[in-house]
Amino acid sequence: MVTQPPEKPRNSFGLRANIFTLRLARNWLRVFLVVLGIFVALPFVAPTFMKLGLEGPGRVIYTMYSPFCHQFPFRSFFLYGEQPVYPREITSSDWTPYEAYANNLPQFQQFAPADEFTSLDWVLAQKNFYGNAQMGYKMTLCERDISIYFGLFTGGLIYSLPVIRRRLRPAPLWLYVFLGLGPIALDGFSQLFGYPPFNLWPPRETLPIFRVMTGAFFGLMTAWLAYPYLHTGMIETRREIETKLARAGIFIDHK
Repeated sequence: MVTQPPEKPRNSFGLRANIFTLRLARNWLRVFLVVLGIFVALPFVAPTFMKLGLEGPGRVIYTMYSPFCHQFPFRSFFLYGEQPVYPREITSSDWTPYEAYANNLPQFQQFAPADEFTSLDWVLAQKNFYGNAQMGYKMTLCERDISIYFGLFTGGLIYSLPVIRRRLRPAPLWLYVFLGLGPIALDGFSQLFGYPPFNLWPPRETLPIFRVMTGAFFGLMTAWLAYPYLHTGMIETRREIETKLARAGIFIDHK
């Protein structure tokens, strides 16, 4: 509720902008978690649409997430198929390898082993393969990325508890580097540098469990580092705007 003297204009752009910013500063964590929750949920919606035969809406969601992730099927979770993951042969996983399925798919018949990670057509073919009735349908984010966002979301839910929010301080930078950045960098770059154009050592592929763990650690540690700083910044913003509005005789309750 906005309270102000009758002579003050209530419809000015500046007033509306300040009120909007104030309410956002007061409720930033709730707003952020709603947006992030939708972002984390849609990767499950896309394969569900594909399973139900709603390929148009499903492909729209895959396209929306395309800038955020490589979407390689051998590094992604699948729903509604024979396996939840299809890691490559070189992972030595107990799962049936991705190649056992992909080698029989017509969209991959044109490619030779030398095309892997070097041919744009190969990359796009992998990215645009959403799945099928046998394998199921992949999520729109890879195993590591979905784990990162789940970590951020889970960290936000924990931070939303008043007892946690009052006491928690930002993660020490050294601990963030050690537990957040270190594992994901070591796992990711050791994999990256084994492929063209680097070829520093024989190619390796990370097991799904390591992709999940490194992503989750990074997401949780980022939440621990970022949320307290954001909370402090929003408190300062809120106080500044409340002071500015109070000087103009305008008071806004917390509803």
